[in-house]
Amino acid sequence: MAVSLGAWSMLNSAPVASLLAGTNADWTVLDAQHGLFDDRGMVESLALAGAAHPNHPMHVRVAANEPWLIGRALDAGAAGVIVPMVDDEAQAAAAAGACCYPPRGTRSWGPMGAAYGAGAAASPTEVDARIQCAVMVETRTGLGNVDAIAATAGVDMIFLGPFDLSIALGIELPELLGDRSAGNPLDTVVAACREHGIRAGAFAGSAATATALAERGFTHLALAVDTFLIASATTQLVDEVRRSLDG
Repeated sequence: MAVSLGAWSMLNSAPVASLLAGTNADWTVLDAQHGLFDDRGMVESLALAGAAHPNHPMHVRVAANEPWLIGRALDAGAAGVIVPMVDDEAQAAAAAGACCYPPRGTRSWGPMGAAYGAGAAASPTEVDARIQCAVMVETRTGLGNVDAIAATAGVDMIFLGPFDLSIALGIELPELLGDRSAGNPLDTVVAACREHGIRAGAFAGSAATATALAERGFTHLALAVDTFLIASATTQLVDEVRRSLDG
């Protein structure tokens, strides 16, 4: 299966989010958990990116597994959500239910994305069919329940948090990525996703980590983070000019 590569925005900036959406990344995530996004920044980013790049999926990582947070992101025009710290089937079902209107779920009707310019209004059935629900497995408990989480109706992807998971397991990230023992965490997650016909994704953050995760079977990887890209590109350019002048 081809690997889908995404960009990740932390900066609560509509122009930056739209710039990422205009790159060759397959999708972009606005981070409202560890990033700086508030409601206004999320709405403006989804509207600007949606207007400039209507075929580029824009997702939101919500701050917590709360129906109102999930609903606000979807109402603002997100194509889907990434829900952090999901530990069991009940939490996965709550996240999936918050993404769908009755009778499939519990989402309240409020298509404000269309009013903000992030797309045209559609019927509840049409919206339910296209919204993507990804849940994050980041803890020892979540890993132990990963098969039940993957089997939960309405969950489209398990999105691994490798940094949090490595901390929870008491190991370093390279150990997690390199573990090939029977029943190792990465193979366990991928196997559960394949068994239940959903996608296996992860936050990579770098080319090396993305490559390692892809080799283990993860097909949706976030690697281009705006804060890192700005800092690294500036450092690289300044270093290049200084080397040229010193030479």
